[in-house]
Amino acid sequence: MSEIRHFLTLMDFSRDELQQLISRAIELKASRKKGEIHEPLKNMTLAMIFEKSSTRTRVSFEAGMNQLGGQGMFLSSRDTQLGRGEPIEDSARVISSMVDVVMIRTFGHDIVENFAKYSKVPVINALTDDFHPCQLLADMMTYVEHRGSIAGKTATYVGDGNNMCHSWMNAAKQFGFHLNIACPKNYEPDEKLTKSLSDHITIFHDIKDAVKNVDLITTDVWASMGQEDEQKIREKAFKSFMVNDAVMALADKDAIFMHCLPAHREEEVSASVIDGKQSVVWDEAENRLHAQKALLETLVVGFPK
Repeated sequence: MSEIRHFLTLMDFSRDELQQLISRAIELKASRKKGEIHEPLKNMTLAMIFEKSSTRTRVSFEAGMNQLGGQGMFLSSRDTQLGRGEPIEDSARVISSMVDVVMIRTFGHDIVENFAKYSKVPVINALTDDFHPCQLLADMMTYVEHRGSIAGKTATYVGDGNNMCHSWMNAAKQFGFHLNIACPKNYEPDEKLTKSLSDHITIFHDIKDAVKNVDLITTDVWASMGQEDEQKIREKAFKSFMVNDAVMALADKDAIFMHCLPAHREEEVSASVIDGKQSVVWDEAENRLHAQKALLETLVVGFPK
């Protein structure tokens, strides 16, 4: 039996493997558009553990597993022993003995790491407080579809130094581009990660400097899940960090705009940008489905020969 592989951050795959994954996702998307049936995971089950609410993650994983011939099983902390304090390692041993792959959307990154340590099957990080690697697979796929390779380009992430920012930082290294990060003071990304990726990122506290001539601008909500009580404080801190038409005008004329969604129009992004011609957010959202299908197929049965 081949070694079990997990996908907890983008660093779990090599650069070549990530490129192969993106290419496979594009193939699977084209195949679906043609109405072709592809069921490599027939009679297999994906356990989907949700401790945080979700729209795109649940729909894309459940639909994707169905399209690959298997089924997705929704498990919330409200309905399982996880929510009653069962040790993660015990849940991992039991759940992984009954299913073929596990997806977890939770708070602490240590939860997915601990689960993976005791799991008999591949584990996918579908979002933690520190990383959101599945979103970046969709984002990289979307850039390739619209502009070709992102290698050698410059992207700007605008907003909080959160899980999305951290995954964009990892992506800069793994896909070979430079990432500018525009954030207010005291909202910078993790210091340890920043030091380890210093060759691939530059932090700015002025949005105008961060977006000059860049090829892509992306942003996220100012208050992530669990930070709603900080909303008013964050609105003040981030008020000069909205991505609007004036900001997009400073980027390269062919720059595209991304957002992981859900979006708050007229907060982190203006309606004119997210609904405008440079926005690729709807392709980006759909691509969660195709990128995750490629990921599921790869983790369970391996890269196509």
